[in-house]
Amino acid sequence: MSELARETLDDRFGRLLKANHASLTRLAASYAANRSDRDDLLQEIAIALWRALPAFRGESSERTFLFRIAHNRCITHLAKKRDTVSLDAVRMDPEDPNASSEAIVAEAQQRCRFLRAVRELSAIHREVLLLSLEGMDYGEIAAVVGISESNVGVRLNRARQKLRTLLGENS
Repeated sequence: MSELARETLDDRFGRLLKANHASLTRLAASYAANRSDRDDLLQEIAIALWRALPAFRGESSERTFLFRIAHNRCITHLAKKRDTVSLDAVRMDPEDPNASSEAIVAEAQQRCRFLRAVRELSAIHREVLLLSLEGMDYGEIAAVVGISESNVGVRLNRARQKLRTLLGENS
């Protein structure tokens, strides 16, 4: 019996959420208008994963499967909201406890500036960029988003160019 077959559904669910919590939080933060919406979106992703996990057939990695579910929930969330996104000092990653006050403020400002620029990207450009930043390769991104690998490359390049423009950086 394989290791995955011996693992209970509860265990798999918990393991997947724990291993990908930071990535899912960053993904949800890029689609949510505020912390409350982000937390609601994370809960929707968890519920969708719980419902879909029994149907996982192993045709992709579990991480790709999870991010496909998260992608679908984020797009649904975006379609429901259709509002302007406001920043409310969303924490995407925990602060470094050893950092100086100045470093923490500078990092928070940089994070908000980056997040504001990411939120201005179209949904598909935002998605491929964020998945790339999470370390997914073109094949995994293609499986999550439902496009070809070459299309991932094109959209990722366009997303990076647009992001540079939004951040005021020269190409």
